[in-house]
Amino acid sequence: MTIPALALMSALRSGNATAPRLTWYGPESERIELSGRVLDNWVAKTANLLQDELDAEPGMVLTINMPAHWKSIVWVLAAWQVGMTVDFGGHRSSAGGIYVTDSPEESPAGSVVVAVALGALAMRWPGALADGVVDYSAEVRSHGDVFEPWNSADPASAALYGGDGASVSHTGLLTEFPVDIETGSRILVSAHAGLEKSLRRALGAWSADGSVVLVHSAVEISSHLMAMEHVSAEATE
Repeated sequence: MTIPALALMSALRSGNATAPRLTWYGPESERIELSGRVLDNWVAKTANLLQDELDAEPGMVLTINMPAHWKSIVWVLAAWQVGMTVDFGGHRSSAGGIYVTDSPEESPAGSVVVAVALGALAMRWPGALADGVVDYSAEVRSHGDVFEPWNSADPASAALYGGDGASVSHTGLLTEFPVDIETGSRILVSAHAGLEKSLRRALGAWSADGSVVLVHSAVEISSHLMAMEHVSAEATE
């Protein structure tokens, strides 16, 4: 059985693949637009890094300590493709797992640490990293654009532990976790909501063949921005 995360990425790269699916507005006039195909490429490269370089496998816990950002969304989608369990709230021990963060100086002991630079043009971490810390920006581009899992995930296993500690299985990932979004909507999501809530809204949009405009809290959500991006709804819980 194909887990829903793999089916979702297949749909995004094959159905109207050049249409925007995730647009990011960040500080300092950043605007990043990812079509379904480009989003899938980033997710595949990240999943291959997890599988090939970090020895990730189904059932392993990936703890993510990052704000809502296009790169953090890529990381979560990649972990789900591998069949991992994403821990949004740090409820499970990260020892022996993988810890992904934009603040590597605060990382726990006993885990594989990946440092993610959030700058739009970052080709590597801006500064020194502790021994053993993986520099995502420096490593990810060398990995393949197509992901093929080595091992099948158990669909009944946990896909995530939410901030409240509740779990959702891989089977329920696209039915229990997302917010309901009208078919074909291009929704605006404020990153101020945090990564978990932003993902719930994004998955709702993508499951309904829609797209997402994710906006950093420092960016003004103006009528001009809404019109330019053809936003049809502002997603809330």
